[in-house]
Amino acid sequence: MNDRLAARLEAEVRGEILRDEPMARHTSLKVGGPADFFVTPADPDDMRVLLALLAETGTPWLAVGGGYNLLIRDGGFRGVVISPARMTTLERLEGNRAGVGAGVANGRLTVFLRDEGLAGLEFLCGIPGTVGGALAMNAGAHGNAILDRVEEILTIGTAGFERKGRELFDYGYRYLRLQPGEIIIGATFVLDPADPRRIGERIDGYRAHRAASQQVGFPNAGSFFKNPPGQAAWRLIEDAGLRGARVGGAQVSEVHANFLVNRGGATAADFLALAARIKEAVKLKSGTALEEEVNIFGDE
Repeated sequence: MNDRLAARLEAEVRGEILRDEPMARHTSLKVGGPADFFVTPADPDDMRVLLALLAETGTPWLAVGGGYNLLIRDGGFRGVVISPARMTTLERLEGNRAGVGAGVANGRLTVFLRDEGLAGLEFLCGIPGTVGGALAMNAGAHGNAILDRVEEILTIGTAGFERKGRELFDYGYRYLRLQPGEIIIGATFVLDPADPRRIGERIDGYRAHRAASQQVGFPNAGSFFKNPPGQAAWRLIEDAGLRGARVGGAQVSEVHANFLVNRGGATAADFLALAARIKEAVKLKSGTALEEEVNIFGDE
């Protein structure tokens, strides 16, 4: 099956196609077994062709952004991992709006908006990864969330290209529900006009806060667990006595207890075992059930 699929991909898709690609190269945790195929479509139309091919052949697929909120198990992913890295539209539109491709890095977007005098997404400067990934998980910080600034998202699915206004979204804290077979390729944001110097000062403040509290020094996926309502996951983990706890090469950061870090040689199984230990200990100590913020895929 993989050989037939490889032939179809090579014949029909114009972008980059990698076979048996270790996902440890594409995730911030630096763990994960191989994907059967890792495909980076050349442009939105190439993405449409790829998704149609995968639907026709019944091939499982997974879209990834910068890999910062992702854990792929050690057995890898049977199917096609899709990267929208070449979806890099970045332009100012009328009415204090901006059109942004899913492959644009969050940091690059915040600098662009600062220079354009458009405010409202400064908090993204401290969130690594890409706009597509941030949209897919409704990333947020400092009381803000990215979908609160979205006018519409552009997706590709079985019905082709589609623009969806925010009033049609099913979303909330750290989630956006997409239709099966649908992938985000861009979005339009509505922002506020502001002095670029003031925007820059807010960005500098967010960066300083991140440097002081979240520079953990080792590969990580950001916050590993969601904050339960009215509580901070890091405090629950710390109160359970797990700051610095370790399973194999995976460790609860000694800087920020909701960051699990790769101290070297960690496997996905190490992170999963450590996460299970944390959830059990927090439940026992506080009665609170933690839920992973990191998305987990792949085979054992």
